[in-house]
Amino acid sequence: MYRAPVDTIAFTLKHSAGFAAAQAEGIYDDLGDDLLEAVLSEAGKFAGDVIAPLNRIGDQRGAVFKDGAVTMPPGWKEAYTAWAGAGWNGLAGPTEWGGQGLPWAVNAACIEMWNSASAAFMVGPTLTMAGIDALAAHGSDELKRTYLGKLISGEWTGTMQLTEPQAGSDVGLLRTRAERHNGAYKITGQKIFITYGEHDLTDNIIHLVLARLPDAPPGTKGISLFLVPKFLVNPDGSLGERNDVRAHSIEHKLGIHASPTCTMVFGDNGGATAYLIGEENRGMACMFTMMNDARLAIGLQGLGIAEAATQQAVAYARDRKQGRAPGMPASQTTPIIVHPDVKRMLLTMRALTNAARAICFATAVAIDRQHRAADEAQRRAAHERAALLTPIAKAFSTDIGSEVSSLGVQVHGGMGYIEETGAAQFYRDARIARIYEGTNGIQAIDLVTRKLPLSGGETVRAYINELRGTVAEVEASNDPAFGTTGHCLGDAVQQLDRTTSWLLGKIEREPDTALAGATPYLRLFGLAAGGCALAKDALAAQRAGNPGSSVAIARFFATNIANAAAGLAATVIEGADALSVPPDAIG
Repeated sequence: MYRAPVDTIAFTLKHSAGFAAAQAEGIYDDLGDDLLEAVLSEAGKFAGDVIAPLNRIGDQRGAVFKDGAVTMPPGWKEAYTAWAGAGWNGLAGPTEWGGQGLPWAVNAACIEMWNSASAAFMVGPTLTMAGIDALAAHGSDELKRTYLGKLISGEWTGTMQLTEPQAGSDVGLLRTRAERHNGAYKITGQKIFITYGEHDLTDNIIHLVLARLPDAPPGTKGISLFLVPKFLVNPDGSLGERNDVRAHSIEHKLGIHASPTCTMVFGDNGGATAYLIGEENRGMACMFTMMNDARLAIGLQGLGIAEAATQQAVAYARDRKQGRAPGMPASQTTPIIVHPDVKRMLLTMRALTNAARAICFATAVAIDRQHRAADEAQRRAAHERAALLTPIAKAFSTDIGSEVSSLGVQVHGGMGYIEETGAAQFYRDARIARIYEGTNGIQAIDLVTRKLPLSGGETVRAYINELRGTVAEVEASNDPAFGTTGHCLGDAVQQLDRTTSWLLGKIEREPDTALAGATPYLRLFGLAAGGCALAKDALAAQRAGNPGSSVAIARFFATNIANAAAGLAATVIEGADALSVPPDAIG
């Protein structure tokens, strides 16, 4: 059973993610260590004691669709009601609408733990949180008064509705229509793959829907964002009549079975009443507020699953006896955790998980800085840092979720391939995270085409220089326990710098050549950033006089994982020509 690694999470947040440094600068002057530790501890208890026991039944029973309604698995409504009642949904919500106003970094640490307990449980609330941020940033005062308090309290949940059968990643192709009507709008159309589009956890569901007005320009420039409640809200705040929106069906998926993924229909009876968020034809700018939050949250989902899979694999390897270690009597079997190849798998799982955690948390700290820093220059720099790291947090961490959970199945051997152990569920649940909220290939494209050129390339170069500083600290420590960690990480950072310069020179002149290397470049970025983050944690643990396993994990990552940097760099720079074959030649 999952138990939240609260101490590890707090240490990573403070050190490699930069929370302690931000505290020293006054960014978190409203949050002392005692409050931070209390929040993380209570969130971890709720994850382990209340949510985690529901994960298995959620997978087995799933969400059930019948006659247009979705029934959640046994125990889920009670758990959600308790979770929302404890104030967790509004942890980072604005205080003026009932939220607690705590930093996004603290919320991110909690989201990791809740995802470890059950990714299917947490994916709905994280979209509600993202919707809160979009509505708070772009909604009218009237919409905020009507909806924000209920969303922040968790009494109502929210959805994000972009995808249509013909418009997946290419949102500009959407056909859902909006018509102006008596000071509001009417929506007609269909959306697919809508997470928690229908359920019985709350009395109302608030849909944030992208649609096109009749006179809108083509493509993404002609998209508007609308708020569409399941039930209309009366002037006194009570629920009114049912809106003209319904779930047509739910998908039968590889994993996250308890998360109802719906096909939604708007306008059976003339159109769903809708309210504009932001300006007409400016919906994508509003939606990206929600999507960027959701992308970090999905990175945390991949991280959370990786942590849970690692915990289970380690526990199994300690208990399972097979073979014997050298020097043991022939009649005596030993736990498989003593065998070198099993150690290799477990250390890979732990090192990748810890690296993904540091990247996600560092992204959250940058988001906090962009909102809380003292002056505009600092806020702008933090905004660009968060923008740079978001595609890495999403893509690298969800790749890790799949890879680590796959290794977890391998550690279990044949027992991992059958459902009773639960290892296979982690593998199934993790796979979707690489696809939704922008596929990982799209994250790589975003990184190369939009994020590397920020401030003429100075944003990424400043980050690389910080990584170099960490390498220099490792080498200056002269601690033999690090072995060749400094050398390996130094090479990874050098390869990142080299490929960054190469891509910046290709983006404008040879865009296809740059795009061909986008995915291996993102992986290289994750390895360099993750390896340096683990080294920072190890150095901090040494300074505290309690290195524990942190140095060993940093060394393993550097010498067994980050040393793939040279090969990835070669793929980025030299691999584009191999993709120049015509489509017919592929087969």
